[in-house]
This record gives sequence, structure tokens and C-alpha cells, in this order.
Amino acid sequence: MPSTLAAGFAIVASLAPGLLPRSPLTQALLTALLVAIALAGTSATGAILRQFGRRSGPHPRRPAGELADRGPVLALTAGAVLVGCAAAASWQHTLRSAMHTPQLTPAHWALWALLSTAFLAAPILLLRVIRRAPRRTAAGALVLGVLATIPHPFGAQALATPNSALPYTRSGSAHSTVPWDSLGTQGRRFVADGRTDAVRVYVGLNSAPTLDDRVALALRELERTGGLARDHLVLAVPTGSGWLDAAATRGLETRFAGNVAVVAVQYSAAPSWVTFVTDRDRAADSARALFTALEHRLATLPDPPRLYMYGQSLGAWAGSAVFADPADQQRRTCAVLWAGPPAGAVHRAGATVLANRSDPVVHWSPRLLWHAPDLSATRPDAPVPAWQPLLTFLQTGADLLGALDAPAGHGHRYGADQGTALGGCPTHLAPK
Repeated sequence: MPSTLAAGFAIVASLAPGLLPRSPLTQALLTALLVAIALAGTSATGAILRQFGRRSGPHPRRPAGELADRGPVLALTAGAVLVGCAAAASWQHTLRSAMHTPQLTPAHWALWALLSTAFLAAPILLLRVIRRAPRRTAAGALVLGVLATIPHPFGAQALATPNSALPYTRSGSAHSTVPWDSLGTQGRRFVADGRTDAVRVYVGLNSAPTLDDRVALALRELERTGGLARDHLVLAVPTGSGWLDAAATRGLETRFAGNVAVVAVQYSAAPSWVTFVTDRDRAADSARALFTALEHRLATLPDPPRLYMYGQSLGAWAGSAVFADPADQQRRTCAVLWAGPPAGAVHRAGATVLANRSDPVVHWSPRLLWHAPDLSATRPDAPVPAWQPLLTFLQTGADLLGALDAPAGHGHRYGADQGTALGGCPTHLAPK
């Protein structure tokens, strides 16, 4: 009975209100995880109690009617789960109406139940396969073979753009000092997009062996492409995977009518959250090295371009970390724009900060376990559930999985206003 109650409580907790519309997959992952934790906790607690029971005396026999007593517990648990599903459906209806996304159908809940069951059963079945296999290495090879059949999330088309088709003003082109193959998936996507009259310089993680070499290569590319002769130069700090939002770059090119160069240097290929948790200093070091090199180079030019800075997510945090304080940020740049900064951790004074209230990246931090987030600087785009200790932390963590699946203007999706909302130069740094 304790296991039944624990599983029911975990299911209801997984259905608590979140920030974003949930897919059956995301909801099932959260449900399976919480149920597994609840069952493991119940099992561990029971084992401890049984151990103490053996020390204190013989374990009492179970009453003959215990099985019959499970009926009301099962009914109570099932009723609680149904109420949880109804409340979740109502909240999802509210969110989807605010974000203009399709409403849920009965198929959503059927698929959720099926996937939740599958995720809970999969580890047990996998362990049985490994134990029964003649050799564990054979079982491991079987698992790897199955994983190898999963399509690459970026698909093959993103890798197929030939460098000969790129304009002269792009890294990776036939004239570039940066090899096309070294740009990585995200770099190739970045340089192959956008207006042909604007400059896009990207140096991949594999374009040069060290950070200093990558920064020097970026400067040479700016010279080659004519980026330093443009009126405006934007240092764009990518996320941990090297990704730059295409909407942001197009917005920047629109903002400056193509008379702009956008330069970026990749510092990691790991997912952004992995870099943020394990090695965020690498992101800040890369942004600082490139910014400092650009400052020194521009100081030698008789008529240098005006320097701006842009970053989204971890890129916003890393870009802001370049500066000692808001005054330093304002003194050394024309303007900066930070989009979706993690837990709002950026210099805000004098900066343009875009933070959707429904963005879990803006909400999430360990402090969310015991304290409600400060949403005073966010733009209201959808209703936000009331903060609850621990539960809000778990729900926000689950929403991180689908943060980029929301429509533009919601979640961690920001539109072309990332570029068009970028401020202008103050009087002492007026444009050319």
C-alpha cells in the first residue's frame, strides 16, 4: 500500500502546473522519473524498517484481510490521479490559449500513459536482457546498435551546404581562412543563412587548436571579409553547443540594413546546460578574449565600426561576465542585448534584456527549491503558476526540455526583436 500511495502522489506531482505546453513525451519523462524516485524511496524506507524490525523481534504476520484493504487505497489513488489529470488539462488549456497553440486531445493522455509505463518498464527489461545475455559485451553492443539507428537531431541537410555556394563575406567560403568542415553543424548553419550584403564570421571549436588561435583567426576573417570596414560590428556569444539564433542574426542585419558584421567564436560543443553546470568559465573566457582582441584592433583603426554585443541563454551570461559592472559595460560598448539570461544573471543597467515570463531558463536555479523567482524584469507573455517549494523546481526543470518548442515570443524562443531591439550608440560613440 505505501508503494501505491507513493506512486499516486508522484503522478499527481508530475501533473502540477508548469510554464509551457507539454508534449506527451516530456510529461511522460517527468512522470516516470518521479514515480521511480518515489518507489525507490518507499522500497529503501521499507528495507530500513524491516531491518529494525528484525533487531527488535519477530516480524508480525500480515493480517488476513490486508489484501482486501488495498481496494480503498487503489480507488483513492486512482481518484487522485484523475483529479490531477483534470487539473493539468485545465492548466494546459489556459497556457495553450495564451500561446495560440493547439489544444490537447484524448490521444495526448493515452500516449502519456503508454510512454510513462514504457519508461518505467524499460530499465527493468534492459537489466533482464543484460543478465540473460551470454556475454555482457554482446548486450552492450546490442544497445549501442539500437541507439545508432536513432536519427541525428540536426539531420543531414544542415551538413550538405557546399562552401563554394557561400558569398565572399562568409566564413567557410571558398575564399575563407576558416575551413568549412571545421565550423561544426551550428557554424555551418549560421554562415549559410541571412543577407548576402552582411558579413558573418564564425570560428568553430575545431578551426584552431587553442582559444588564442581561434580569436586570432576570427580577426583575420574580419579583415578578409571587410567586416572591419562596416559601420557596425556585433560580437555574438553562442550557446554551449555553438548555436546562434537565426532570428537574432536576421534581426541584427535588418536593424543595420546589412551594414554590419557579426562575429562569433565557438567554445564548446556540449549542450548549453551541461556547459553552464560544469564549465561555464570557458564561455566567459572565450567571450572576454574575443572582446578584448576586438577592442585592441578597433583602437588602431582611424574610423572603426561601432561595437555591440549580443548573447542568448548561456551566451548572455558569458557576454555579461566580460564586464566588471554595468558602467564598464556601457563605457566599452555602443549597446548590448541579452536574451533569455539564465536566472536573470546579467548586468541589466543600460542593457536591453529580453526575458519571457514563460521561459524556464529565466526561472531555473537551485534557489528555486526554497525561494520564488523574481519575475519583475520579465515580459508577461503567459500565466505563471504559483511557486511551490521543490515542486516548482522539478516542474521548471522538466520545462527546460521543451523550452525551444514554444512559439516565438514564448518559452526560450525569442524572435527577430533580439536584433531590432538592440540599442544605439550614446552621444560620445555616435555612429559614423
